[in-house]
Amino acid sequence: MGRYFTRRLIQAIPLLFGISIISFFTMRMMPGGPMAGYLMNPRVTPADVARLEEAWGLNEPLVSQYIKWLGSMLKGDWGWSYRTGLPVLGTIMLRLPQTLQLMLTSYFLAAIVAIPIGIFSAVYRYSIFDYCATVFAFMGLAIPSFWFAVMMQLVFSVRLGWLPSAGMATIGLEYSLVDRLRHMVMPVFVLALIDMASWSRYMRSSMLEVVSQDYIRTARAKGLSHRAVIYKHALKNALIPVATIMGLDLPVFFGGAALTETIFAWPGMGQLFVDSVFSRDYPILMGVLMLTAVLVVIGNLLADLTYGLLDPRIQYD
Repeated sequence: MGRYFTRRLIQAIPLLFGISIISFFTMRMMPGGPMAGYLMNPRVTPADVARLEEAWGLNEPLVSQYIKWLGSMLKGDWGWSYRTGLPVLGTIMLRLPQTLQLMLTSYFLAAIVAIPIGIFSAVYRYSIFDYCATVFAFMGLAIPSFWFAVMMQLVFSVRLGWLPSAGMATIGLEYSLVDRLRHMVMPVFVLALIDMASWSRYMRSSMLEVVSQDYIRTARAKGLSHRAVIYKHALKNALIPVATIMGLDLPVFFGGAALTETIFAWPGMGQLFVDSVFSRDYPILMGVLMLTAVLVVIGNLLADLTYGLLDPRIQYD
């Protein structure tokens, strides 16, 4: 497995390199740019704009800009924010813990809810529970996340007053776990809803396919209990395709956090990314995009490694 892991990491290098090229040149060729806000300010003269472009290297050819950016990034210098003047890496690292807290909590919540629902829906097919789970899944997939987030704010914050509407802590109060959890309830559930719905359907479909296999019928014929057949023989094989989806959806949580963090004013990387898009803060955008690309690679690698744990027949050369 060690050789396989190393080979996959080496294969990820040209992939990340290609992503950086596409992202960098696409972003720089978009209309507008970081100077757009200054050009609309009557107090800023063309000479001021020229000095800023020279200081930021925006007056150089795109290829030269990319080579300088890549060389600096490989050395650990991700550049400086055009909007705040702060180091990009430091800004991202300041926001990253908040996003990971929200993202990982939502990820595990979706997993621990969706997998049991999918299993019971398949085992008790066409039961009342199965029909209710199907309705829940279709609603979760159909409801827009931004609408659902606003509705939760209106109901649980404005009407009932049970939960805070935004932020990650109550202003003026010392940090407490209970206060943090109250602020996390709505954004975590909104972020996890779609994956709860989709993963439960994938789990149901996969389990239905596995329980119809010959080895499951043989296990039943040998007199094994229903619980042993489902959880000892069927579950691992049914989890293999679901593990693929879960691995690929890991960066989806990272991307979905942008909308959720903006609505709930959660000070994470998602909100940072949205603010950087509107201000054309290229260094911040490139840092967030490359970090997301790394998460995609990690998600695929974790999904592949999970196969070996779920199915002993899979060998890594």
